Amino acid sequence: MGKIIAIANQKGGVGKTTTSINLSACLAELGKKVLVIDLDPQGNCTSGFGIEKEEIEDTVYELILNECTVKTSMMTPDGIENVTIIPSNVNLAGAEIELLEFNEKEYVLKNSIDYVKDDYDYIIIDCPPSLNMLTVNAMTTADSMIIPIQCEYYALEGIGQLIHTIDLVQKRLNSKLKIEGVVFTMYDGRTNLSKDVVDNVKNNLQAHIYNTIIPRNVSLAEAPSHGLPITQYDNKSQGAKSYMNLAKEVIEGVK
Repeated sequence: MGKIIAIANQKGGVGKTTTSINLSACLAELGKKVLVIDLDPQGNCTSGFGIEKEEIEDTVYELILNECTVKTSMMTPDGIENVTIIPSNVNLAGAEIELLEFNEKEYVLKNSIDYVKDDYDYIIIDCPPSLNMLTVNAMTTADSMIIPIQCEYYALEGIGQLIHTIDLVQKRLNSKLKIEGVVFTMYDGRTNLSKDVVDNVKNNLQAHIYNTIIPRNVSLAEAPSHGLPITQYDNKSQGAKSYMNLAKEVIEGVK
């Protein structure tokens, strides 16, 4: 049975999509079969795997509205072994309103993914930067969550609300949901601020914190514009090494 992990933080620009893309690619490189679900209307995870999101007919939006099957919504990124993606584009922005008409609207994604979860070792869900019905669908589908936290002054802003939402989902919708871990992103070892943020979060957040810290890295920033995960764009970079170490931690965490 595949492990389903949602990558979530309602604060934008924290490395959520970067983590979804590169953790998935590293898990795949380690021999795991991975399904990536792009649940963000911006579709950056889709384009980060080199897929032209504007030209796709069957996306996660059509899947949620039951206008296609989970199998027909899947795509295989060119040249990336062991990775399949359910893509997204701007159409998904309308799903929030359309889901209001559904019975059990919190479980629409779960009901589709249940059909294929045993076909994969890992299913990674890239959540939107908000606590909306799409994120709730990710939480009801997932076994656990990884929370990326950017090493900046307002790092903890909004995390309390995210933890509160997770608690509500655990109590009312998905009792098995847990926080897999917290990963620090955009770390700059030259600054006291990055070190202070790490210490502050460790002292204030009661959750597992990964040993791997993702650094600020030019290659990580450039890779999405080439439609490639860091493992293919620059596998010798510090960013690639860091995400590979994170993937190994994730695998070890479920033994």
